[in-house]
Amino acid sequence: MVKLLSVVIPVYRNEESLPPLVAALADVARAAQRDLACAMEVVFVVDGSPDESYATLARLLPTAPFASQLLLHSRNFGSFAAIRTGLQAATGTYFGVISADLQEPPELVLQFLEKLLPGECDIVVGCRENRQDPLLTRLASDVFWRLYKKFVIRDIPEKGVDVFGCNRAFRDRLLLLGEANSSLVGLIFWLGFRRAEVSYERRLRQHGKSAWTLKKKVNYLLDSIFSFTDLPIRLLSLFGVLGIVASVALGSVILLAKLFGGIAVPGYAATVLTVIFFGALNSLGIGIIGAYAWRAYENTKARPLAVVMLEQKYGGLSGGDNSDGVRP
Repeated sequence: MVKLLSVVIPVYRNEESLPPLVAALADVARAAQRDLACAMEVVFVVDGSPDESYATLARLLPTAPFASQLLLHSRNFGSFAAIRTGLQAATGTYFGVISADLQEPPELVLQFLEKLLPGECDIVVGCRENRQDPLLTRLASDVFWRLYKKFVIRDIPEKGVDVFGCNRAFRDRLLLLGEANSSLVGLIFWLGFRRAEVSYERRLRQHGKSAWTLKKKVNYLLDSIFSFTDLPIRLLSLFGVLGIVASVALGSVILLAKLFGGIAVPGYAATVLTVIFFGALNSLGIGIIGAYAWRAYENTKARPLAVVMLEQKYGGLSGGDNSDGVRP
């Protein structure tokens, strides 16, 4: 069976980086054929890009020394949607996902393939050892991924994941999870399977400007949290319980002060007690309602209750009588 590596690349505002990217992919395709005996196709998904990305690829790909597909979204649906489109269209035995801005080296897909070929893992994630980005960008990214690892998905690398490679079994399972407003990275780790890691250094962007705006980062943050944990609801319930305990303690102090004449303003004690107690009770109630809403939301996502990674079937006993009543 001929092995085929499908490289999926979402494209948005990457017009300037496409010529060097196609040239780099040509070298990667030759290396895959020479060193790993694997053919390569590249699936470009232009995600409604307003620049000349589609026209540039339409001009470059017919003469490229590798098989390719070029798909165009009707509008900008987001990078995760573009990756999903590319994975659906790809025909390979193995798959790699990288970005079009050359910040992740294209040679990374060969390292993914080397890990996947022996059949000892199903998914390989690229782990950033370092990133040549502005200081504030690095700090914000590090804080986000550390908190995400601590409170949401503990298996995720500390510096996050942007690129990955996988085999067909994993790709097929991933495509079954057709959730909107979710995190592709979160789904990768939610699925499980046998996982390996490849370290790399994220390069400084050489062409164009990142389309990863603050608004998109905030939306990604919210999707990454709300799709995979009920932590905010549990925190709200915890604050409600702590608030009730604090209101009882503070209420006791106010009541004693009232009894011993420490509060002279009429109605002050009753007002403060009422506000503190029912404010805390309100937080607890919202937390409880949120817990029910979370469970309903979990069901609407229609994720499978379990994922079978391997399945083996063996023949039963041939002939003879089964005195214990067990059928062969």
